[in-house]
Amino acid sequence: MAVNLVNVENVSKVYGTRALLDGVSLGVSEGDRIGVVGRNGDGKTTLVRMLAKLEEADSGRVTQSGGLRLGVLTQHDSLDPAATVRHEVIGDMADHEWAGNAKVRDVLTGLFGGLDLPGFPKGLDTVIGPLSGGERRRIALAKLLIEEQDLIVLDEPTNHLDVEGIAWLATHLRSRRSALVCVTHDRWFLDQVCTRMWDVQRGDVYEYEGGYSDYVFARAERERIAATEEAKRQNLIRKELAWLRRGAPARTSKPRFRVEAANELIADVPPPRDSSELMKFASSRLGRTVFDLEDITVQAGPKVLLEHVTWQLGPGDRIGLVGVNGAGKTSLLRAMAEAARTEGEAQPAAGRIAVGKTVKLAYLSQEVAELDPALRVLEAVQRVRERVDLGKGREMTAGQLCETFGFNKEKQWTPVGDLSGGERRRLQLLRLLMDEPNVLFLDEPTNDLDIETLTQLEDVLDGWPGSMIVISHDRFFVERTTDRVFALLGDGTLRMLPRGIDEYLERRRRMEEAVAAQTAVAPKPVTAEKSAAGQRVAKKELQKIERQLDKISEKESKLHAQIAENATEFAKVADLDAQLRDLAGEREELEMRWLELAEDA
Repeated sequence: MAVNLVNVENVSKVYGTRALLDGVSLGVSEGDRIGVVGRNGDGKTTLVRMLAKLEEADSGRVTQSGGLRLGVLTQHDSLDPAATVRHEVIGDMADHEWAGNAKVRDVLTGLFGGLDLPGFPKGLDTVIGPLSGGERRRIALAKLLIEEQDLIVLDEPTNHLDVEGIAWLATHLRSRRSALVCVTHDRWFLDQVCTRMWDVQRGDVYEYEGGYSDYVFARAERERIAATEEAKRQNLIRKELAWLRRGAPARTSKPRFRVEAANELIADVPPPRDSSELMKFASSRLGRTVFDLEDITVQAGPKVLLEHVTWQLGPGDRIGLVGVNGAGKTSLLRAMAEAARTEGEAQPAAGRIAVGKTVKLAYLSQEVAELDPALRVLEAVQRVRERVDLGKGREMTAGQLCETFGFNKEKQWTPVGDLSGGERRRLQLLRLLMDEPNVLFLDEPTNDLDIETLTQLEDVLDGWPGSMIVISHDRFFVERTTDRVFALLGDGTLRMLPRGIDEYLERRRRMEEAVAAQTAVAPKPVTAEKSAAGQRVAKKELQKIERQLDKISEKESKLHAQIAENATEFAKVADLDAQLRDLAGEREELEMRWLELAEDA
């Protein structure tokens, strides 16, 4: 029988006049792998902080088993800025001791790309203070995973990790014996790691068996029962519930929600997208030409990112774009967007981008566009348009689309200046769609969005008739909203991947294995040693540049926040904007240097 590690008994927590948790009772046992989901602000982080006893409940009780070894990753680390990475992660272990430990080697390689931490200027002896938030978070995660725990509590562990890092973390956590409670918006990760789900909604926590996919099926069943669906479906639900209640007496836990039964429940639900109908509608809106790239070369300063690329984005195409940092994903979108903005006048360094005459592009960049902070949410949307045509006969008012994106009637009258980062991201998306574009470029659209908002966005995009390119580390979102995946692997080419992100990860793995094999069999002459040394130096500098790029991203985010706070002080805004332009120049130079080094490495 599994030992109970943590008990939550009738716990309540109130902030202001809002009850985040109201009489919640839960338990975590040995072997549990629990994913925590819910809207931003509904209490997910508060719940896990109370589990870890980092926050007190207003009423009720949280008890932990005696001698519980607990590891916690919060959204803000407690690392000593004066300490080195070695001191925080390895501690007092001698070099031969940690280097001979398979777990330590796996964690350092998985999170940092090598035992010598090639992304850090002095490797393990790098001082933590000057590092970026993303680097500090990886250090905190490595420190936690190297230790042994009975229970691990993780709050947004996939933040600052790319597709490969997320895949490694999922594999690592599956292999551990520790119980796990994890808050994340990454649905692919939840499906890979979790066997139970907690759904935090309006003060209550609903429990479901299985990973994210099972949770979706089970929640659909619960909501269909509550909504009293039509007789045929209701009869199916009653039969399924009767089977669940009729479980064998020997069972000690609820039976897993049957996928076969779930498939019957949704048998008459159409697929997310009618691709042929959307393609036909998109063609009528866009004509034959959307974007034609003919033998183009894309540069960042003098450095070539993409060379001799010929590619076509056609009407109704839905493309996912993945690739290594600095390969040119964002630069490619910018070149296409600039050609569209100037009606074909602005062209890349070589070749030509032809833009269809009817193209109306909406480009969601990683930077959140700033609005007048005094504007109300609904006013900000209505300034774009009062009503929007979403295709397939669907039309919405500005207020209805606001509600779809999580802005209820009360929230629609909130000043833009009072919105959180995630809410501003939602508002930016909403305004883009409100302008009825027929081509969408989405660069990291899932940043700061919770799962419910992501599913609402996906639902809107399902019936959206146009062409779309998505850059995202959120694997679930890419696979859900796009039909084909293309990759930039850092060699100046653009490749289609028939098997999507799985194929991308396999290619990256093969590339890394090939580099490792070449290093292993390299002959011993002085010239070969120099070549190997050059590769090591190049790799270290590559990782250092990636660290600098992370820092620039953080600085840009802070500058955007300062611009929002000082929106009425025009002199200060101009100064902050100048700093942003300087950072953009630094980014381009670093990306250029990254690609120069990629060949040497």
